[in-house]
Amino acid sequence: MSKEIRTIKVEYLARVEGEGALWVKIRGDRVEEAQVRIFEPPRFFEAFLRGRHFSEAPDFTARICGICPVAYQMSSCQAMEDALGLTVPEPLRKLRRLLYLAEWLASHALHVFFLHAPDFLGYQDALQMSRDHGEMVKLGLKLKKAGNTLFALIGGREVHPVNVRVGGFYRVPAREELASLKDSLAWGREAALKTVRWTKDFPFPDLEPDYEFVALSHPEEYAILTGRLRSSRDLEIPVTAYEAHFEEIQAPYSHALQSRQKGGASYLVGPLARFNLNFAQLSPLAQEAAREAGVTPVCRNPFKSIVVRALEMVQATDEALNLIETYEPPSEPAVPAQPRAGVGCGLTEAPRGSLYHRYRLNEEGLIEEAKIVPPTSQNQKSMEQDLVQFAARNLNLPDEELTLRLEQVLRNYDPCISCATHTLRVKVVRD
Repeated sequence: MSKEIRTIKVEYLARVEGEGALWVKIRGDRVEEAQVRIFEPPRFFEAFLRGRHFSEAPDFTARICGICPVAYQMSSCQAMEDALGLTVPEPLRKLRRLLYLAEWLASHALHVFFLHAPDFLGYQDALQMSRDHGEMVKLGLKLKKAGNTLFALIGGREVHPVNVRVGGFYRVPAREELASLKDSLAWGREAALKTVRWTKDFPFPDLEPDYEFVALSHPEEYAILTGRLRSSRDLEIPVTAYEAHFEEIQAPYSHALQSRQKGGASYLVGPLARFNLNFAQLSPLAQEAAREAGVTPVCRNPFKSIVVRALEMVQATDEALNLIETYEPPSEPAVPAQPRAGVGCGLTEAPRGSLYHRYRLNEEGLIEEAKIVPPTSQNQKSMEQDLVQFAARNLNLPDEELTLRLEQVLRNYDPCISCATHTLRVKVVRD
C-alpha cells in the first residue's frame, strides 16, 4: 500500500443535528484511530440553571433540543420531584408518558425517513429520494405530523412545550380532545407497520460490535419514565446510583464531554439497547412485527437500528391509542411543590437514549448545582469504536465510498450534537 497521506473532507453533512467533525487515521492496513470531534461552542445550560428556581428548570432545559424537548423536561421534572420528595399520581404519569410517546413518534419519523433512509437507498437527501419513493416520504411527513399534533395538544405547542411543570402539568386535556386524535394515530399505527416492512429489506452492512447495552427497564412496561437502569452484563441499579457507575471525561479534541463506565468501558444507549433489554415489554403487535421483520434480540448490528426505530413507532402509536382509550382526566393538573433543600436525580429514555439529570437545591428551592448527561455524550465512545471496526473491515473501498459509509455509521446513532443541523466535516487520513 502507498505511504502517501491521503485526506478526504466532506464540508457539509445536513443529516446530523449540530456541528462536528469525523476524523479517521489509517496507516497501511491498520486503522489507528477514529475521533468524533465536536467543535460547537459550549452552551452552558448547566451554568444558566444555577441560581434559578426549581420551577424554571423544565422550561429552561426544553431549549436544549428542539427535537426532543420533552425528554429534557421529564428528566428535569423527575429530578426535581426526587429532590422535593414528590410522588406524581398514576393518571399524571400516564399523561406524561403519552406526551413522551408523541415525541418518540415525531423524532423517529424524522430520523427514519429524512436523516437515515437516504443512506441505505443511495440518495444524497430525502428530496432526491422522494423522486423514486414519494409515497414513503409523504407517509413519513404524515407520521411526524401525527406525533406533532398529539405533542401540541398535551404540551401546549409543537416545539418547546409550555404545559409541563414540576409536579405535573398546568392544564390537562379533556377526554374528547384526546379522542379526536384516535383516527390519526390508528392510521399512524398502520403506517409504522408499513415502515417496518419497508426498512427491513434495506441493505445492511455487516457489523456486530460486542456492545454493553444500557437502558431503563421496567417489568410491566416498555420503560420510558420509570424503572431501574439495566445493562446486558448484569448491571441493575436505581437511577440514583448512576454516577457511582458512570463518569464523564474531557477528550482533548471535543468540546463535548464523553461518558464511560467507571473503569473506562464504553456502553450503548438508545433504541437498540432498549429493544434488546426490554423486548418482552413491547406490545404484542410490536413484538410480532419484529419477528416478521427478522429483527429480534440479540440484535447487535447498528445499521438495523433504523428498523428498531420503526418498531418503536409501532409501540408508540399502539400504546398511545390504549392510553387515550382508558384516559380519565386527573382530578388536579399537578401536585403542589414546596421548596426545600435536597438533591434529586432523574433519568428517562429520550428517542436517542438515556438522559440523566441531577440537581442540588437550597432551602429556598434555588438550583445550586446542575448536571445533565445527554445520550450522544454517552454513545460517543461507542461511535468511535464502530468507526474503527467498520473502517478496518472495509479498507479495500475507495476513499470516497469509505467516507460515505463512515458517515452512515455515525448516523446510525442519530447523534444530536446540538439542537440545530449544521455541518459535519469528515477527514480520512491514509499513511
